[in-house]
Amino acid sequence: MATALVDIYDEDPEQFDRLILPPNYRPFSGEEFMCAKQRAYFLRKLKDWKEAIIEESRATMAQLQADSFREADLADRASSETDWGLELRTRDRQRKLIAKIDAAVRRLYAGEYGYCEVTGDPISLGRLEARPIATMTLEAQERHERVEKVSRDD
Repeated sequence: MATALVDIYDEDPEQFDRLILPPNYRPFSGEEFMCAKQRAYFLRKLKDWKEAIIEESRATMAQLQADSFREADLADRASSETDWGLELRTRDRQRKLIAKIDAAVRRLYAGEYGYCEVTGDPISLGRLEARPIATMTLEAQERHERVEKVSRDD
């Protein structure tokens, strides 16, 4: 039965959108790695994360349009502009994060999600739970960061 499920999902990976999971489901190491339930779980996690970011951005834009920068006091005005500058930089970082989330969703549909782009090894479920957009195992990421640090120091 499980094989038939996998075959169906391999033929139409977007069916992960329609797979209904128990409300308290969490991937665990006793399951086949990146089985249909795990893929559906991480797809939902990624899509929910993206939607939350988009909703925050909408709220920021609505607040920007509603607020005026016409404070009488120059110090108040400078403070407001600084706050909004920080908020807009945060939104820009989140825009880049959305691109990473979209890339993770594409990898999930392609059957590549959860595997290290450097070694091909499975990325631990704990790492994926904490950082669903991870593209490398912890060890590969640490090696990458050490090499990057050495390059910057040169």
